[in-house]
Amino acid sequence: MPRNPSPPHDFKCLYRNACPYLDGLSATWVVEGYQSAEDAYQEHLQIVDNFRESLDTANGRIRALERENAELKAKFQALHQRQFKANKKSEKENIDDGAPAKTKKRGAPIGHPGWSRSMPDRIDHTVDVPAPTICPYCKSDKLESMEENTEHFQEDIVIQPRTKIIRYLHKQMFCKHCNRPIVQAGEGEILNAPIGPIAKSAAVYLRYRMGLSYRKTTELFRELFGLNFVPASAVGFDLKAAKHGVAIYEDLKQKIRTSAVVHADETSWRSDGIGHYVWFAGNENLAFFHIDRHRSAKVAKSIFGDDFEGTLVRDRYAAYNGIGKNWQSCIAHILTKAKEINREHALLPDIEKDSNVGRFCDRVINLCSQLCDRGQKLKSGAVPWDEASKIEKRFVKKLDKICRQPFRFKPAETLRKYLAGQKQKHLFTFLRIPGVPPTNNHAEQALRAMVIFRKTSFGTRSKSGLKTHSIIPSLVQTAGRQGIHLREFLQTLITADTAKAQAALYNNSS
Repeated sequence: MPRNPSPPHDFKCLYRNACPYLDGLSATWVVEGYQSAEDAYQEHLQIVDNFRESLDTANGRIRALERENAELKAKFQALHQRQFKANKKSEKENIDDGAPAKTKKRGAPIGHPGWSRSMPDRIDHTVDVPAPTICPYCKSDKLESMEENTEHFQEDIVIQPRTKIIRYLHKQMFCKHCNRPIVQAGEGEILNAPIGPIAKSAAVYLRYRMGLSYRKTTELFRELFGLNFVPASAVGFDLKAAKHGVAIYEDLKQKIRTSAVVHADETSWRSDGIGHYVWFAGNENLAFFHIDRHRSAKVAKSIFGDDFEGTLVRDRYAAYNGIGKNWQSCIAHILTKAKEINREHALLPDIEKDSNVGRFCDRVINLCSQLCDRGQKLKSGAVPWDEASKIEKRFVKKLDKICRQPFRFKPAETLRKYLAGQKQKHLFTFLRIPGVPPTNNHAEQALRAMVIFRKTSFGTRSKSGLKTHSIIPSLVQTAGRQGIHLREFLQTLITADTAKAQAALYNNSS
């Protein structure tokens, strides 16, 4: 017999509406109430579960925001410390009383060759100086004559506080086609220009090589040479030089596109209060600047072209990713980034720190320093080029070992993924292609002049100013790298045609 037998199919309880076991309550009503209570209970449990899930999500979000807030605070504090360095106590304040102060000896390191001025190759004037009658040291008048003479050479400049005025008498011809008389320029003459090419080229030189403002340039000419002109005239000199240099500037861009190794970088610029960017591309022989409103891959393409086949030395900025197949990522930038990450991580609260981040940054810094050292030795010949492939394999293994473990600290994890990703091969391009340096210091130094110029001039105000400040600095730096006399080249640029100016820029080379 079953333990819980089912009632017959036609069974009906006599106490269904008034059960004595339920204190006279209706069994149907009790069952319905029980089911309603059960449903309400299950619904309540569901609400509790949903609330608990929402609470866990909110707690996770709060935790993530706290971690992000701590990272931002550490980053801000590191930036503040980098801009405003704390006052360091002098060495005398850090030593005990009575102990001698240990200071580094000033001057060049021991064994460094000294520098002395070379003897002049000519003597323009000789001055006979009589013997002294009183000793300048002890004021004694008991002096004895000596037969030997001493020589002292002194170089000085000659300042003539007047200008050189040249009168040009032109023979005229009458053009029947133009129906007017015509003349031609004489030697060293700029037609219809009251100021000559030497003064104009010197003004451009002072502006773009020495970094003087237009007002200081006019003051210098007025005080030293007695030549008066207004700052607007100096602006006109620059526009004239830039107009004559457009063709050379475009040819310079083509030379950059066909170069074997090119450095590239960019920095900010202001034009009429609007943010712009100065782009640089160059190497040991060439320098090209371009000021543009944007900092995009489209601008990089316009500089390097669609078929750049050389090696580009650059930082990790993504705008350069589509330029060529071979490029060298700047090791110095990665080293600096590792130092910044280490400083930011050290400023985090202890609960947010990842114990492995500090060791990771130290190992990356050490590896980058070793790579830079190998690059210098390869360049100098201290390490033969045949060893480059072995050096690369050894450093790849070290880097893979360093980047094996992930990190909670987001900046460190981002750097780890970059070093361990597909772009890792671009860290060692200098070990595969001769002549490629491991760092982009060349571009940094080239942009330094523009950065100083930006601080002194506060940028430009017009489109013509953007063009001028792209063309003239390109020609000025290229002239310096070609080893020619800059002021004389600027004079040639202003007075001669494009072919002669280009020949002067490249020392008559093709």
